[in-house]
Amino acid sequence: MPTKNNVQDAHISAQMKALHAALVGIAGAMNRPRNDERMIEEAGIRLDRALFSVLVGIERLGPIGVVELSERAGRDYTTVSRQVAKLESLGLVKRRENPLDRRVREAVVSAKGKAMTDRIDAARERMGHAIFKDWSRDELDVFVRLMRRFADALEAGPPA
Repeated sequence: MPTKNNVQDAHISAQMKALHAALVGIAGAMNRPRNDERMIEEAGIRLDRALFSVLVGIERLGPIGVVELSERAGRDYTTVSRQVAKLESLGLVKRRENPLDRRVREAVVSAKGKAMTDRIDAARERMGHAIFKDWSRDELDVFVRLMRRFADALEAGPPA
């Protein structure tokens, strides 16, 4: 006869599988090129799709070094470095020395880049309203709070 712990463990295991499946679905949707294209169209901006996520990442996380940015994006360092250079040439980001470690060059969004990401945020808001149209305010508040908590736990990593 199974113990209570085994039943509870099986329930947690099923939840972890369901959570993983949901995360795979979210990651797949977030990484679909067509979704970035739709966001760019909705924002009314002119930006190569490959540069879109790099610009948003710099705006959200910056100032940030290319190594950290490439690790977070799961992309090759040299690819991200070229993309940051392109964004710099477009006047959307600036590079500067890290004040604590002059060997590290950080990318930070420029005023022009911030204006572009503000338009992206407005488009994301409009698209989000359509996605969450059937959710109550309380449901959305709880979802956002728990997603932040989950993201923070992922950032912290598993206990040693």
